[in-house]
Amino acid sequence: MRNQPRWTLPAAVAAAALAATAAAALPAHARHAEAPAGDGPAAAHAAPAAAAAPADWPTYLITVRRGLDPGTVARSYGITPVHVYRHALNGFAAPLSPDQVTALQGTPLVESVEQDGPASGAGATA
Repeated sequence: MRNQPRWTLPAAVAAAALAATAAAALPAHARHAEAPAGDGPAAAHAAPAAAAAPADWPTYLITVRRGLDPGTVARSYGITPVHVYRHALNGFAAPLSPDQVTALQGTPLVESVEQDGPASGAGATA
């Protein structure tokens, strides 16, 4: 039986290009910060502390590009998610300021930014 490589050259180049684009799209304060492991003192200096969102900020659902960790993307923008999704979609929910919405809409790391609201299913029966 012959072993086949897991990565082909085009796939490896595409992955490297995506990683470079993702790194360039991060905010300046997050570009050079290394992601520390654990809860030690270095973890406190990795990203700026996220301010508590005012109660009047609406909650948004943010879908992050496949292959990126939604929690890491949220933290890199100083956002504290109320929920991180990894199965139904790759993203997070969080109350956002208008400036945060604009920043997330302008980055290639994010596929969509949608204001949260009521949902209903067509043809659903109770």
